[in-house]
Amino acid sequence: QSRSKESILKEVASLEGTPGYRGVIGDLGGPTANMYRMRCTKPEVEAKCRRLSCVHPTICKLLGTDHAPTVDLLRSARSVRGVKKVNVASGVRMDLARLSPEYLDEMAAHHVGGHLKVAPEHVSPTVLRMMKKPDVSDFDAFADAFEAASARAGKEQYVVPYFIASHPGSGLPEMIELALYLKRNGYRPRQVQDFIPSPMDLATAMYHTGLDPETLKPVAVAKNIRDRRMQRALMQWFKPENWFEAKRALEAAGRSDLIGDGCDALIPSTPPPEALGRRRAGADAAFGSYVHERGRRPEDRPAGAAETKDWDAFTGYRDGEQTLPEGDGEDGTTAAPVARSGEPRRSTGYRPFRRGARP
Repeated sequence: QSRSKESILKEVASLEGTPGYRGVIGDLGGPTANMYRMRCTKPEVEAKCRRLSCVHPTICKLLGTDHAPTVDLLRSARSVRGVKKVNVASGVRMDLARLSPEYLDEMAAHHVGGHLKVAPEHVSPTVLRMMKKPDVSDFDAFADAFEAASARAGKEQYVVPYFIASHPGSGLPEMIELALYLKRNGYRPRQVQDFIPSPMDLATAMYHTGLDPETLKPVAVAKNIRDRRMQRALMQWFKPENWFEAKRALEAAGRSDLIGDGCDALIPSTPPPEALGRRRAGADAAFGSYVHERGRRPEDRPAGAAETKDWDAFTGYRDGEQTLPEGDGEDGTTAAPVARSGEPRRSTGYRPFRRGARP
């Protein structure tokens, strides 16, 4: 069901005088920007139809795909007083848009601000079937058609594809397929969408049950944080800091042939300096503060205090804890730290110079 044209134009007109409004509407698209007023051409069939989607696996022959109402709405919106620009930034259904050259020409000439966001989501046929999305060839054809429409309008404009990791059905082999597609076509996504289950969604049912609701067949689901990190790293294989995660993913999938220095490889054979730096920083963040950063330093000893060893330097001291004298531990042998709550907490390892510690 679509809003009436009058209702939309009334809202557009009401923006005039709003603080911060400068005559530019950032996005008049919505979830399905080019399906305005589209519906089944035979209501008697629509009342009985049990098909989940009018556009998957193919576009239904009874679906009215006329883009004239959308084109008319866009032209009317940009003619409203005070409106300087009406953008459609996202939500374009690519397989439908290719059916209307007039719509593409209108978009390229007046309603794209240099970049048009589209969502092919994936390239694997298995994953696309789970998403109810068209084949990746539709995206390729749309990108070519939009480039031609932009050329006719005398503009240099680009499509910005969005892809997703960890969607149900997407395992390491499917993500490697996506990574190879991105490399072949020169795409380097700056942002990575990671699947998050949301209510009232078939993909959420797959995520929690591990089953395809239509066929009840098992579906690969990436729930472990390590698996999800590997999928994200494969999508951004070109980032040096992702080298270790990408290497782990390729080895786990049995695709070590994609590790090397040839043109067909995804990542180089040796880790770049950025990868080593990130790994080192991660290790410092995880372990550096455990002993070294929280230990009392000699230079912090108050004036007039006893010797450095009495100040207990480099002991792994933690705020809120106090060290019991030697022999006062629970077992009568070593000291046990006490937390703020007063509950004894056992030391996890030997630390030099700690009172009560034994080599």
